[in-house]
Formats: sequence, structure tokens, C-alpha cells
Amino acid sequence: MRSRRPEIVGDEIQKIISGIISGKLNDPRVPLMTTVTAVKMSKDLSHATVFISVFGDERTKKEAMDAIEHAKGFIRYETVQQINLRVAPELHFKLDNTLDEAERMDALIKKTIAEDEARAKAREAREESDKDGEDT
Repeated sequence: MRSRRPEIVGDEIQKIISGIISGKLNDPRVPLMTTVTAVKMSKDLSHATVFISVFGDERTKKEAMDAIEHAKGFIRYETVQQINLRVAPELHFKLDNTLDEAERMDALIKKTIAEDEARAKAREAREESDKDGEDT
């Protein structure tokens, strides 16, 4: 049977790191709209991949990730102080582009809908002009 412990510990670490980044990390390079979206733990709980979402342009995202990477030791120390684990997990931070992808997909869907509506209007106009041509 597969253990759910890595998932449970990952959820708890996500809450803790989110609080650390928003409350204790006083680096101006990390914007307020920085979120920990997920934490994936290794089976032995020795490694944690932390997915970070940063609202802003590419430069803002890079600076925020650099700042978080620079504060990795502090974040790890603070995390261990708040959770009881035998081994302090090694933290690996990754930029989460899920919101950017969702925004891109939303734009594509809106564009496709607009194109479909334009084609439908053009088709209706053609059918109307064909109908008018038959009446005369």
C-alpha cells in the first residue's frame, strides 16, 4: 500500500513556507503576489520541490526566484523550527508557470470564439444576400 505521508508533509510544508515568504522574508525583490502553489516531497522526505508562482514580468520573476534561492537556508531553518521531522528536507525551488499557461490558453480560447463568431456572421450575411438574390 502506498503511503500518503509525503503528500501530507508536503501540504504542511507548503503552508509553512508560504507563511515564511509572506511574513518573515523581508526582501524587496519578492513581490507581495508570490505564492507557494505546491510542494512535492520525495518518498523518504529528504527532498522537497517547492513550486513558486510570482505575479509580474519575467524580470520580476527572475529577481524573486533569485531572492528566494538566496534565502534558501533561512527558509529551511524556519521550516524545520515549525515541523517535526527526523531529517530537514533539502529545498528545491521551481518557478510555477501554471498561471501564465492558463492565461495563454484563455486568450487562445477567446480568440477562437471571436473568429467563430465572425465566420458565423459572415455566413449569415452571405446566406441573406443569396436569399435576396433569389427573390428578385
